[in-house]
Amino acid sequence: MRLLELSCENFRCITGIRLVPGAGINVIRGKNAQGKTSLLEALLYASTSKSHRTRTDAELVRAGKKRFRVLARAQRTDREVAIEAVWWEGAKRFKVNGIAQTRLSDILGKINVVFFSPEDVGIVRGSASQRRAFLDMELSQISPRYLYALQQYRLVLRQRNELLRRPTPDTAQLDAWDTQLVTHGVVLMQEREQFLAELRPRALAGYQAIASDEPLEIEYRPDAKSADALADVIASSRRSDLKQGVTTHGPHRDDMEFTLAGTSARQMASQGQQKTAALALKLAELDLVRARTGEYPILMLDDVFSELDATRAERLARSLPSDAQCFITTTDLADRDDLFPNGCVRFTISSGGLVE
Repeated sequence: MRLLELSCENFRCITGIRLVPGAGINVIRGKNAQGKTSLLEALLYASTSKSHRTRTDAELVRAGKKRFRVLARAQRTDREVAIEAVWWEGAKRFKVNGIAQTRLSDILGKINVVFFSPEDVGIVRGSASQRRAFLDMELSQISPRYLYALQQYRLVLRQRNELLRRPTPDTAQLDAWDTQLVTHGVVLMQEREQFLAELRPRALAGYQAIASDEPLEIEYRPDAKSADALADVIASSRRSDLKQGVTTHGPHRDDMEFTLAGTSARQMASQGQQKTAALALKLAELDLVRARTGEYPILMLDDVFSELDATRAERLARSLPSDAQCFITTTDLADRDDLFPNGCVRFTISSGGLVE
């Protein structure tokens, strides 16, 4: 998959940009707060309807403006795809190839992206909710089965919680919600387990390619011990659920555990090790998506070299697949052609616009 064009108007600090990138490595240079991250964020938003930095779309509009627009045009193996995202005074609208989309979830998987930002270290050392968000976003792009189950699970979970908060919940209705919760929850657990089984060896290889030979392990930590046990877990927790007015167990409580050389990466690893583990996770995801879909997704690496020493930076650059399109942002305005022996296309951004 290759991005052919990215156009942005009034997105974050961007005034107006039309980016026509190269097919390989694209390096976007600029000082801080000039629009480098915003450019990648715009592509992420067009591809997923979400920002990695905020849940409030109003914060994405350039100061003093009422509207932003992003257009991403990409070439897949068998077709061209164009996604247009427009936010105007509180409402957002998406079009795919000129056709308005009634559900935001319908745009997922049209343009596949893998995005690394400094905040992604939180996947390793942050909260369980960050790790679940990672699983949900990545699986939703490549598995329609997972996306449907996730949408249904969230709907049932919300309705079940509303029922639990009533003074006298209807038992028959609660039984019905429990059945649906288990049905969709089992799918989530199965898909997550399979995804991590495929991701694990790739992440290990990615970590060792960048850093060292110390083993990186990723383990799935489901709230229920297995998909087969989920029904019993939901049933046995009903009494406490009624007392607390919330569903206390299920896939919405799942987690992942990262270990380095047998010790917890969240608790014991250095910041450099945690960042390298997060990077390895993204490289693993890049290869896994290619295996699932038949083509590489678009890779975005935001400020990736800032905390890497020269050796790790060189190893990371060598780890990038030659046939994957990649966008790398950096504040280093000096040429770094030595990192990319096969060449790269360079862009400079300043004050929200590209410098010719």
